[in-house]
Amino acid sequence: MRIHRLEISAFGPFAGTEHIDFDRLSAHGLFLLNGPTGAGKTSVLDAICFALYGSVPGARQDGKRLRSDHADAAAEPRVTCEFSARGRHFEVSRSPAWDKPSARGKNGFTVQQANTLLRERVGGEWIEKSGRNDEAGAEITDVLGMNRDQFTRVVMLPQGDFAAFLRSKASDRLELLQSLFGTQRFEAVEQELARKAKAAGTEVAGLNGKLELLLAQAGAETAALELRTADAPDRADADAFLAWLESGAASAAAERRAAAAEAERLQAENTAQLDAATARAARQGKLAAAECRRAAAGAAAPELLVQVEKLGLHRKAEVLGGQLQAVESAEAATELATAALARATEELRTAAGTDPELTALGGGSTGGLIDGAALRTTLTGLRSVRAVLEERLPDEARLAGLNTRSLQLRAALEKFEAGHRTGALALAALRAESDALLAGLRPLEELAAELQLRSKEAAAADELVVMVGRHAAAVAACGAATERHRHARDEYQDRRQRWLDLREERLSNAAAELAAQLLPGIPCAVCGSAEHPAPAAAAASALAVAEAEQAAQEACEAADTTLATLERDLADAQQDVAVLAAQGGNTPPEEARLDAALATERAAEASLAAQELAASRNRQAELAGEIIAAEQDQAAAASAAARNQTTITEVVEQAQALELALAKLRAGHPGLAERIAALQGTTAVLEQADAARTRLEQAEARTVDARGQLEQALPAAGFAAAAEARAVILAAPDATGLETAIRTAQDEAARIEELFAGDELALAARELENEGPLQDEELDQLRTGAAAAELAARQAVLASGLAEKSVRTLERIAAGYAGLAVAGREPRERAALLNAVADAARGGGDNTYRMSLNSYVLAARLEQVAVAASERLIGMSDGRYTLQHTDAKAARGAKSGLGLEVVDQWTGQRRDTATLSGGESFMASLALALGLADVVQEESGGVDIETLFVDEGFGSLDEQALEQVMDALEGLRDGGRVVGLVSHVAEMKQRISTQLQVVKQRNGSTLHISDDATP
Repeated sequence: MRIHRLEISAFGPFAGTEHIDFDRLSAHGLFLLNGPTGAGKTSVLDAICFALYGSVPGARQDGKRLRSDHADAAAEPRVTCEFSARGRHFEVSRSPAWDKPSARGKNGFTVQQANTLLRERVGGEWIEKSGRNDEAGAEITDVLGMNRDQFTRVVMLPQGDFAAFLRSKASDRLELLQSLFGTQRFEAVEQELARKAKAAGTEVAGLNGKLELLLAQAGAETAALELRTADAPDRADADAFLAWLESGAASAAAERRAAAAEAERLQAENTAQLDAATARAARQGKLAAAECRRAAAGAAAPELLVQVEKLGLHRKAEVLGGQLQAVESAEAATELATAALARATEELRTAAGTDPELTALGGGSTGGLIDGAALRTTLTGLRSVRAVLEERLPDEARLAGLNTRSLQLRAALEKFEAGHRTGALALAALRAESDALLAGLRPLEELAAELQLRSKEAAAADELVVMVGRHAAAVAACGAATERHRHARDEYQDRRQRWLDLREERLSNAAAELAAQLLPGIPCAVCGSAEHPAPAAAAASALAVAEAEQAAQEACEAADTTLATLERDLADAQQDVAVLAAQGGNTPPEEARLDAALATERAAEASLAAQELAASRNRQAELAGEIIAAEQDQAAAASAAARNQTTITEVVEQAQALELALAKLRAGHPGLAERIAALQGTTAVLEQADAARTRLEQAEARTVDARGQLEQALPAAGFAAAAEARAVILAAPDATGLETAIRTAQDEAARIEELFAGDELALAARELENEGPLQDEELDQLRTGAAAAELAARQAVLASGLAEKSVRTLERIAAGYAGLAVAGREPRERAALLNAVADAARGGGDNTYRMSLNSYVLAARLEQVAVAASERLIGMSDGRYTLQHTDAKAARGAKSGLGLEVVDQWTGQRRDTATLSGGESFMASLALALGLADVVQEESGGVDIETLFVDEGFGSLDEQALEQVMDALEGLRDGGRVVGLVSHVAEMKQRISTQLQVVKQRNGSTLHISDDATP
């Protein structure tokens, strides 16, 4: 990883924007970052770390204080770093969160969130990679191969952390070395071995579980057989245990089969005895029931004879039922017809006295109407009249339509006449409005013609008001600029005088100042001699005067710069005042405002007149069209009214002629429909009377015929009179019920005789005579015995079946156990091998050093690092010290393999790195960092560390040690690596010509590069 360019803005002590060309610094391989204490040397390293990782090292991680307190309030803090790594070229730009001034924000500030932009240079063009903080950080970490903590411990060693890696624990070294050398694949191998060992163990555990499950199933299967477990072999010997279970189950099954056969025999005997007793009891029950039925049938025999005789008489009279029913029906119909005729005759008499139509036809009496022929003649006449009236019904509707149309036409005529009057008034109003508009157009046209002129005058007046305001502001600004210029001129003169006074004082002490700068072995700037036998006394006052003179000169130069800037500002302000005055800006403000208000009012008046003129002209055109339309509407209304009057006359004449014709047909009724309704009533009365007379005649004829037929049929049926036949006829339900009862009694007698003739009742009679009746107690005892025998047989058969099933199940379990045991032999051997290999790979088992595979590989790398570091340390320590890797077993079972020891070549002893002194520790840690960089860079696929920063620590070295360390650092140039040293040690300023100098000032620090620095 190599840094090419760094740009810092409003960050840390840097108020402005500082540019650092690291390519220029790197060209020399070794450069010095120096400056006074607190100037910001470490802040340069913080800026690099912030650009790459978004935070700074150590306790300075508080991002809220990253923004420079010296910068302008609106200046955005930002760091941009251009770097290359692994053959790729990147630029990252980051800004921390900061408070930006805002008039609308709370307390006058708005929080600006942190932002990041990562770009990569591809094919000569910058391609944006990410604008998110987390994505950019992940991309950079992946490219560099280190996180922030690792970067600051290997590439950028901060103050106080030189020996951190040297004194780190093995676990800390493991994490750093693994990330640098990319040995995650060995850790992945460890994890894969562990995973496979775990999977194999799981498989073996599953096989063992299945075997145990089979043994448990075998034991559970034979639990119900109640075997003697005292004789059973140990379950550890699974084969013997299963054989014993099979043998015991077979014996138990044989015993239970014999018991089941005996139980079934006893069940059959008890069932046969119960069946015989049950059949005997059933036969005796049937015999008793049959005897009861025969006794009941004998008691009902006399009543049955009476019912048979009664049904016979009914059957004889039933033959005459049709003739009797016909006579009764005919007589009833005659009575009804006589009553109906009487009612019709009464209604006819009543109608003849009130109905004019009937009165006109019958001459006012009903004698002729009651006669059948006269009645039918009257009906025919009434029907003819009704037909004529129904044909003329449409004429009444037509008459009503003519009257309605007449009313409608009269209403329309009134509407036309009213519209004509209204139209005349509207036409007069339109003509009056048109005349008024024409009279008002002239004044509006004159006023609207001045609109453009008045608008320009108003705009000019408004511009003058603005110009007056700007002139007043410019006068005020010019006054302020004049005052600032006066103060700056006075300040410059005072500072210049102070500088001249101090310079005079310093020149008077020039010898002392030159003597203070003399160094042993360095030629004098005045005489050129490298020896200084008697230098002038370097009094503290002379040095103080020189420093004060330098500060006064810088203050004078700053005041001069400020004065020049204010002179330019004053000239610009005076020019602005003159220009604005020439444009009328010196006009009195009140006068300008009054003129502007008047001009605006006049322009508004002209604009309103122009709007009114346009509206009046549009209205005038509308009125002309409306007047023409109104005149046309008036002519059309007059023509329509004349046509309507003619139509009304014709309709009235037609209605009068039709009314005369219909008045005769109404015959005093309100309308034809009412007369038709009256004729319908009269016709109905006559039709009712005619129908009643016809029904009576027909009923009398049927009665005479029915009586004749009945008289002829009575002797043949055996009856003398009709009343005698009616007396013995039964109602249909009664006859049916009597017949059913007789048939039921006869069927019962036949069934009883059949029962007593059967073998079953005969056997029951003999059993009852010989053995007597069967007692209920005896039958209950037989039932109880049969049920108990059946239950015992079922239980015995079930127990035998379960035993047989257990025998078959045990055979299947034994076969499965044997097959599973054979199949699990290879997985067990494989699991044992994998567990042993996985334990050894993770530092367990027979691995006495408890060193994992990953640690073993990294130990080899650390050994290489120690060798490379020793090459540097030998030169730095004048051949005394070397670093050596140790894989000694750690105490209390801790993991080993990543230990470091320092070897003292003077004593031949090894000791812990923590025993080194401050200077020795610095040299050892620096050598270790350089060696680590060498090994990492040589490792294929590792991280390229082309740039190292060493922050302080050189003050702990004596003159000889410093010389040796510098020789080692200068030797790095041959490998193309760049080392930046952060120090303010005077000796290093003399030795390193390429420097990045930090200049501390009151308003913030600045940076500049010196390729040939002078002391």
